[in-house]
Amino acid sequence: MPSALPLGDPAPSDGALPPTAAAGSAERDFGLYVHIPFCAVRCGYCDFNTYTAAELGGGASQANYAFTVQQELQFAAGALAASGVADRPLSTVFFGGGTPTLLPSADLARVLRTAVDIWGLAPGAEVTIEANPDSVTPESLEELARAGFTRVSFGMQSAVPHVLAVLDRTHSPARVPLAVEWARAAGLKVSLDLIYGTPGEDLQDWRTSLEAALALEPDHLSAYALIIEDGTALARRIRRSQVPMVDDDDHADKYELADTLLKSAGMAWYEVSNWARSGEDQCRHNIAYWKGHDWWGAGPGAHSHIGGTRWWNVKHPAAYAQRLAAGESPAAGREVLDKDARYVEDVLLRIRLADGYPTENLQSPGRRAVAGLIADGLIDPVAAFKGAVILSDRGRLLADGVVRRLLPD
Repeated sequence: MPSALPLGDPAPSDGALPPTAAAGSAERDFGLYVHIPFCAVRCGYCDFNTYTAAELGGGASQANYAFTVQQELQFAAGALAASGVADRPLSTVFFGGGTPTLLPSADLARVLRTAVDIWGLAPGAEVTIEANPDSVTPESLEELARAGFTRVSFGMQSAVPHVLAVLDRTHSPARVPLAVEWARAAGLKVSLDLIYGTPGEDLQDWRTSLEAALALEPDHLSAYALIIEDGTALARRIRRSQVPMVDDDDHADKYELADTLLKSAGMAWYEVSNWARSGEDQCRHNIAYWKGHDWWGAGPGAHSHIGGTRWWNVKHPAAYAQRLAAGESPAAGREVLDKDARYVEDVLLRIRLADGYPTENLQSPGRRAVAGLIADGLIDPVAAFKGAVILSDRGRLLADGVVRRLLPD
C-alpha cells in the first residue's frame, strides 16, 4: 500500500525530542491515542491506515498486536523522560481505528492497563473506544467498562440500508439500538457517528438517520460530511459514473437539518461537526487536539504531538513491529513547527470550537478582518464585541473561508 504520510525530517531512533517540546509541558494536558489498524472489511470511502486480514501480509500479527503496542508505550515513557517532558497523568485516552473492538477485550484491557501503570489517570479521565455496532457483545462491553473505559463511539453512519450499502458498512440498522443498550447497561457513555452526503442519499434518508440516532438519546453525536478521497473504492465508482458525485449544496442542506434537529433534541454544538448534551459529554480527547495540547499516538501510522513537535509512525504493522522489536522508535518522520506554523494551526483548529478564538491572539491581518466577517454574517457580533471570534450558523458552513480571511496572505 503506498504511503500518504508526509516526508518531514528524519526522526531519531531513540525518540529524543528537542528542548522546545519540553518547554511548558507541565501546563499542558497529556493524552494517549492508540491506533488499532484492523478491519473486517475495508469500507469504500475510507482512506485511514487500516488493513483486513488478507492485506496484512507476512510479519504482521493481529494476535500479537497488543504486546507490540505495549512495547511502544514503554518506549514512549523512556523517550519522554529522557527529553525532559513533564511526567503527567493521562487526561484522556482514545482507542481508534480501524475497528478496535476486533481485538479481544482482554487485549484492549492489557494495553490500557500498561498505559495507566506508566502514567496514571487524572481524576475524571475520559477513556474512549471506537466500535462498530456488529463488533461488540454485552460481555465484551462489560469487560471494557471493568477495564476502565468510560465511553464508546459507535460508527452508526446511517440508519438507511441502501446508504450503508454504498458505504460498505457491514452492520444492519437494527443492530445499533442493541449495541447502545448493551453499552448503557455496562455503564458506558455513548457517542454515535453519522456521515451525510453519501451518493444516493436524499434529504429524507438523512432525516431518517438523524431521527433514528436521536431516538437512542446518545450523550454525544458527530456528523461528518462525506469526503471523497483519491484512491478509495468510492472515488473509483464515482469516476466510472456508477454512483453520483457528492454535492456541496446538498452537504449544506443536510448540515442545517442536523443542527436544527439536534438543537431541538437538547444537543448543542461545541465543534463544527460535533454536538453534546452537556459540557461533560463533549469529547475531551478531540478538544485537546483542537487546542494543541500534547498526546502520544501509538500504533502504525499514528501521529503524535508534544509542544510543537509532531511525528508519525511507519504505516505497515509489520514494519512497526520490527522497529519496536529492535528497540527503535517506530517514527517514520517528524517536523518541528515554527512560530508562524503554530499560529496558523491554532487559528485553523480553534476557530471550529463554539468558544471561538480570542481576538487578542489574532495577528493584525486577522484583527482587521473581523469587521468584514461581522458584516458578512459569518461570526457572532456580540461575541466579537466581547473579544472572541465565534462562528455564526452561516459561518460554520463556510468555516474554511473564515479561516482564510483571518490568516495572513
